[in-house]
Amino acid sequence: MLLVSASAATGGAGGFLISVMPLVLIFAVFYFLLIRPQQKRMKEHQAKITAVQKNDEVITGGGLVGKAMKVDDEFVEVELAKGLRVKAVKSTLSDVVPRGSGKPAND
Repeated sequence: MLLVSASAATGGAGGFLISVMPLVLIFAVFYFLLIRPQQKRMKEHQAKITAVQKNDEVITGGGLVGKAMKVDDEFVEVELAKGLRVKAVKSTLSDVVPRGSGKPAND
């Protein structure tokens, strides 16, 4: 009788492990295919935004493209056209193109 109850308890634990294994596998797939790459992109984007310097070409979250003229801790003054400057919150920048990496115009 003791032998039967011990084997039933072991089978219950094994059954639980088998039923939980697909959930663990799904989480691992989501982590390596979705969560981890997104965190990496966010870190790269944050590093790019914090490294913005004067004369870098910036793109705001609203799609405006201009040149960074003044950079503070929280704000960036962006020149959209000659003589037209706006102040944007630094965290709303969506992309930064460093100086000198732009393609020359086809004149």
